[in-house]
Amino acid sequence: MGLLQKILIPVLGLVLAFCFYSSRENFRPEMLKGKRVIVTGASTGIGEQMAYHLARMGAHVLVTARTEAKLQQVNGKLGTHTCTHKHRKANLTSQVVERCRALGAGSARLVSGSMEDMATTRQLVEVAEAELGGLDMLILNHVGKSYFNYFDGDVGHVQKLLNINFLSYVAMTVSALPMLKRSGGSIVVVSSMAGKVGFPFTVPYSATKFALDGFFSSLRQEFNIQSVNVSITLCILGFIDTENAMRAAADVLLMSPAPKEECALEIIKGGTLRQREVYYRYASTKLPLLLRDWAAELLDLLVRQRYRPERLRAA
Repeated sequence: MGLLQKILIPVLGLVLAFCFYSSRENFRPEMLKGKRVIVTGASTGIGEQMAYHLARMGAHVLVTARTEAKLQQVNGKLGTHTCTHKHRKANLTSQVVERCRALGAGSARLVSGSMEDMATTRQLVEVAEAELGGLDMLILNHVGKSYFNYFDGDVGHVQKLLNINFLSYVAMTVSALPMLKRSGGSIVVVSSMAGKVGFPFTVPYSATKFALDGFFSSLRQEFNIQSVNVSITLCILGFIDTENAMRAAADVLLMSPAPKEECALEIIKGGTLRQREVYYRYASTKLPLLLRDWAAELLDLLVRQRYRPERLRAA
């Protein structure tokens, strides 16, 4: 009984502390009303859904997309005629800002450009300062295109992905930090379980997500030491039903994807409440990490069992 008490009491204490910490403040949509927010990678998927949630809450939204072609018909209406997948995607993307306005955004703007070009990151921040007068929340969500397969040894691809998925995040943070310091704002970094645990078939992508974890966790420590009133929220996501994820991994993964709409809302809630980390969904992300330090080989085995490698597409 003594041993059981020694185990249960600390665990119970941690659970109670977690419940107390989590209940300190409840999220309210009006917390975002009038806030100035940048959302990168908002042309589709989670980023698009975050833009819509923020618009409904009355925020001023500045969104980004990869190319001007996707943005050139912002005020156009979505046609019903038959078109190619690429053309249809461009038309759909061009509606993001217009829909944000219709949903009640304080304002909605967009900036196009490749995040591989660090000049784009500076341009985004300059637009936010010039047109929004400042910045309250920076949501870093964009990601470069990669493959879902065995690592092919292409170092050039790893370098390109590091530029887009990691270095551009650093560059945007550096550029936006003066505004965020003035507003006491928040940095929200959309990451992945692949940045906490080694996953097969995503080697370059996983490397960039581990880099994000290291950089922003270390930066948070320095902010605390220097009493910088800017929060950093790392969002650890599992398998989400975005178009890209479904196309790449749906046939290979033995799990059901979580909805991008709900995921987007949880990210916004966590960033607004200045949480250290957001895990979505909790059971499939946070709980497996409990095994990482205590039973790493078991966790590796459980990870591998989630895949059907025979269904990988031929490179």
